[in-house]
Amino acid sequence: MTQLSYVHGASEKRLIGQTIGRFFDEACARHAAREALVVRHQNVRLTYAALKQRVDALACSLMRLGLKRGERIGIWSQNNVEWALTQFATAKAGLVLVNINPAYRRAELEYALNKVGCRALIMSPAFKSSNYLEMIGDLAPELAQSEAGKLQAAKLPTLEIVVRMGAERTHGMLSFDDLLHAPTGDELDALEALGEELQFDDPINIQFTSGTTGQPKGATLSHHNILNNGFFAGEAIRLVEGDRLCIPVPLYHCFGMVMGNLGCLTHGATMVYPAEAFDPLATLETLAEERCTASYGVPTMFIAMLDHPRFNDFDLSRLRTGIMAGSPCPIEVMKRVIDKMNMREVTIAYGMTETSPVSFQSGTDDPLDRRVSTVGRVQPHLEVKIVDNEGRIVPRGTPGELCTRGYSVMLGYWEDEAKTREAIDAGGWMHTGDLATIDEEGFCNIVGRIKDMVIRGGENLYPREIEEFLYRHPKILDVQVVGVPDQKYGEELCAWVIVREGQTLTETEVRDFCQGQIAHYKVPRYIRFVETFPMTVTGKIQKFQIREQMKRELGLAEARTA
Repeated sequence: MTQLSYVHGASEKRLIGQTIGRFFDEACARHAAREALVVRHQNVRLTYAALKQRVDALACSLMRLGLKRGERIGIWSQNNVEWALTQFATAKAGLVLVNINPAYRRAELEYALNKVGCRALIMSPAFKSSNYLEMIGDLAPELAQSEAGKLQAAKLPTLEIVVRMGAERTHGMLSFDDLLHAPTGDELDALEALGEELQFDDPINIQFTSGTTGQPKGATLSHHNILNNGFFAGEAIRLVEGDRLCIPVPLYHCFGMVMGNLGCLTHGATMVYPAEAFDPLATLETLAEERCTASYGVPTMFIAMLDHPRFNDFDLSRLRTGIMAGSPCPIEVMKRVIDKMNMREVTIAYGMTETSPVSFQSGTDDPLDRRVSTVGRVQPHLEVKIVDNEGRIVPRGTPGELCTRGYSVMLGYWEDEAKTREAIDAGGWMHTGDLATIDEEGFCNIVGRIKDMVIRGGENLYPREIEEFLYRHPKILDVQVVGVPDQKYGEELCAWVIVREGQTLTETEVRDFCQGQIAHYKVPRYIRFVETFPMTVTGKIQKFQIREQMKRELGLAEARTA
């Protein structure tokens, strides 16, 4: 009988049946004297005991502000100690943490806050070229006349509380540091009592993931989803007590906050943040000086470190393991990471936000050719099947859509039942939209994408969302966005634009229209003005023809990937 493309992760290791808050308290007691968090750029070092003290203080303050179980609180910030404290404090207070991409600009921030009804926002004053205070001031000019914690803004009707990080103060906003004052005994008792009421299936995190229909959807994850996924991702790289994990990936992503922070928490390891955003030199310095034993990153990060002119100056002999994920991994890069960075147990992981995120991961003892040419085997306690267009499971080795079922599948898209039903079928299977094969030994290979998603340097970009934004330009009649190969980022965006009759438009005008409104990485690198799009006889636009024509015009070749 033909072996079908169905696998399940049988395991003797049990799922964690606790909330993040309960597990956090027990872990902090178990590892009290061990270093929990190192934030190099802020000169912060916290033991597990000290981390718990600050987290409890912040959780009590959030409750004192009147925030109730299940309410949403956004965080808009680069990597820092405040991010970590907020992640754990919101979990303990039963609040739903809403991750807002640090690259978001005004239109995206407004949409995110209103889509999920954020009552509070914790934000950095600025990051790189983004002046967050200016942007929130534009969206909510009422802040200038508001009492802190009592905002009433026309464009942000649910937002009442804005908390700013940093030493300075801004009118209408609370100071983050003020929320770290020691709580009273009664407040700590109330926090403990709330912890008894919380359930591990409660929603705890919303992460925005774009769709081909335009606006981002809020993937809603539970304690159970992300605590267990962080644990099993850590198990796959053999993380143990005392390990020191370098986390240069952004915390607003599952890679940072789940696989990184929760992976460390569940193993008594140390979270090490080298910088507020990825910097190859800062990461190399951190790996050496903090004696890191593990590191995470997308392939472009590892490439930047390996190619840094000072790479050989750093002692990376203590490095042992880690994860490379977020984008297809070039085979040669994987080999160099193992040989040059001593990461002999490095693994590849595959997943998506909606599955918390990891579904497949290679093993530290898998043969090298398997680790560089596949995304490994199914994670414990998860099921995966590969199906054809009719939903029938295909034979091993046959391409089809990858579907996942198990503890990791999200609760759904926030207040969007229709989109949730499209993604998760009646059997509980999450349809990923990725084309994959599973071989006779259960190794998975991602062979393509059903839809038009573009992966640029680990960021999932959805052309329809960018097209919808560009349609707003008064001179643009029609636009199609595709991904084209790029040696540095894997893919870059290209927009084909049809200009309205009687109008003229330049590439500079298009980019200026995007500036400050959408994230920089969503602005197309290539812009071409055309009269028509390639279409089928039935009128369907053939995006693959656009992509092929641009590859020829620009002389682009596909990057060789695993």
